[in-house]
Amino acid sequence: MRVALDVSAVPATPAGAGRYVVEIAKRLATADTELELVARTGDEARWREWSPSATVLGLVPAPRPARLLYEATALGRNARVSADLWHGPHYTMPRRRVRPTVVTICDMTFFTNPEWHEKSKVFFFQRAIRYSARHADALISISETTTALVHELLAPTVPITTIPLGVNLERFGADATNDDARLRAAGLPTDRPYFFFLGTFEPRKGLDLLLDAFGEVAATNSDVELWLGGQSGWGTSGVAATLETHPFKDRIRRLGYVDDSLVPALMRQSQAVCYPSRGEGFGLPVLEALACGAEVLTTAGTVMEEVAGQSARLVPVGDAPALAAGLLQSLELDAAMRADRSRRAQARASTFTWERTAKQHRELYASVLAGR
Repeated sequence: MRVALDVSAVPATPAGAGRYVVEIAKRLATADTELELVARTGDEARWREWSPSATVLGLVPAPRPARLLYEATALGRNARVSADLWHGPHYTMPRRRVRPTVVTICDMTFFTNPEWHEKSKVFFFQRAIRYSARHADALISISETTTALVHELLAPTVPITTIPLGVNLERFGADATNDDARLRAAGLPTDRPYFFFLGTFEPRKGLDLLLDAFGEVAATNSDVELWLGGQSGWGTSGVAATLETHPFKDRIRRLGYVDDSLVPALMRQSQAVCYPSRGEGFGLPVLEALACGAEVLTTAGTVMEEVAGQSARLVPVGDAPALAAGLLQSLELDAAMRADRSRRAQARASTFTWERTAKQHRELYASVLAGR
């Protein structure tokens, strides 16, 4: 079978949904599956590097306004696209489709919590998701939490299949042999304890809570630091102001975008990976941290609990004192307790792989084509 995968929305530094697209693009092509990657013009080189077995088609205009217009009027209709099936992995699909179409719904917070997103994105993605829920041949959801919300809020008229994301167990593992060297090469100290956050800086990530909680912990512990990895998104003026006035700002490190090769070492060497998000579609950093055998603090009653099971320390959403208590507990773990929790975290993460994710995608594609 021949599958066209729309990769045109993936930014230069992929995270979250972008990482999902990259990872399945690397793995979908097999002896039985020919893969066409529909990319932005001028963006072909990186996709050829990531997925050398695929055919890369630079068809989509690069500027965002032109890309959105193209998506609404011409996406998927170019004669160079010869695939049997189209997959839109980021909510959208061709409005004038000419072949069976599968669409992935990564996140329903555009409906449940629109205040967490820019208004222009809320309008665009609500419209795209509603359309896909009625006109695609099949939907993919990346978590049971998201699947339940799609049914509850949209009553889709097409079938939906839950296919969780995965983790690269070769890259995210517990082997810390070269961690100190990696940290030193990045100009980071190796002689002090720290908590680590990784994610785009935006309102739903709970950075405000983490800063409050760290303040409580830092007041009783004179050594521990907070290291923040990730790019600034939107709506972060409050967090920026807090960082400037935080009583322990000299112990908070802004790392910015963290190179992929450094992330596992940062997770492994931390006292805890902190992901106090108020809500996500999946929460990939939680899974990656578990695969590294790291101590993980995240939020109960969210998709992160679905992913982590009993392998993470869970705190109520929006509860800074509970988060602070969790941070203190992670500092108090002795070596034996930390090793036991690390083993359980790795065991949980091993049930999620990108290879399984890609295999389930191919099975769904085949099922859709067989039903036509």
